[in-house]
Amino acid sequence: MNDARMELLAPAGNMESLRAAVQNGADAVYLGAGSFNARRSAGNFDGDALNEAVAYCHARGVKVHVTLNTLVREDELDALADTIRAVNLSGADAAIVQDFGVARMLRQIAPQIRLHASTQMAAHNRQAVAFLRENGFERAVLAREMTFGEIAGCAAGGIEIETFVHGALCSACSGQCLMSSLVGGRSGNRGMCAQPCRLPWRLDDREGYLLSTKDLCGIDALQRLREAGVASLKIEG
Repeated sequence: MNDARMELLAPAGNMESLRAAVQNGADAVYLGAGSFNARRSAGNFDGDALNEAVAYCHARGVKVHVTLNTLVREDELDALADTIRAVNLSGADAAIVQDFGVARMLRQIAPQIRLHASTQMAAHNRQAVAFLRENGFERAVLAREMTFGEIAGCAAGGIEIETFVHGALCSACSGQCLMSSLVGGRSGNRGMCAQPCRLPWRLDDREGYLLSTKDLCGIDALQRLREAGVASLKIEG
């Protein structure tokens, strides 16, 4: 039986929620900096606010994972480099990314920051996890839809495995839905998902929340996740 302690990773959209997460037992928090994160509508942390957040967490033994997990256009690379420098100066512990260009720039500018592969990178099998390990990643965030057996197979791939344990479920394979972009011009891969799956829809004679999934609650699966080799339990942001 695997009795290893699993990290509890909580979201922090602003300083108030960050303090709440830390004071209620989170081992780590994840937060956005600048505009290159999948929760651009959250308060997020820029400049001195990021430095303050990291200092607050580190003083209490809590790690900080910064989300740089959107796709980045060519004309945004200079702004991305500035953001990475700010993250580096803050002393953050890890960066969560979905774009390999972002990962490469992180290695060039801030090689000491750990690379975590976002669930939107869609690395959901042993081969993908092995590829991530070979390319400098130390953790993969798996899709919510995976079985315990599939998770265990990925956990044997030599890097840490992070799984969602509470919160929203996507209608598509974790984070890969294009519906928000198609119907509203707001791309989830650019940090602006409007969650149209949560809205009422009509299909023939049926009307209601036809695309909305029940939220994830993994409290009863913690032991099985531990036995599968999960290193971090992620609460949805």
